[in-house]
Amino acid sequence: MVFAMSESVEQRVLRVIAANQRIPVESVTADSTFEGLGIDSLDRLNILFDLEGEFDIQINDEQAKTVTNMQELIAGIQRLLDAKEEDSAKEGS
Repeated sequence: MVFAMSESVEQRVLRVIAANQRIPVESVTADSTFEGLGIDSLDRLNILFDLEGEFDIQINDEQAKTVTNMQELIAGIQRLLDAKEEDSAKEGS
């Protein structure tokens, strides 16, 4: 799938969660919690797999277990993307 570059990390995360849970993307916001969306631990695991594929990153399962809401998830993914970018910049120099 190819997405417009204008789509933010936040929008992509929320879209992946909505698609995974088969709920309208409008019902998932940065303020949503997993509990509030009815997402259990198995669903969370499936979401992590989808997010790893979406962003081509590796998410630490233990760290992911401490995340309770979308803002924390988005911030964590942004940190992973920033670290990945730094790594590839180092490799290129």
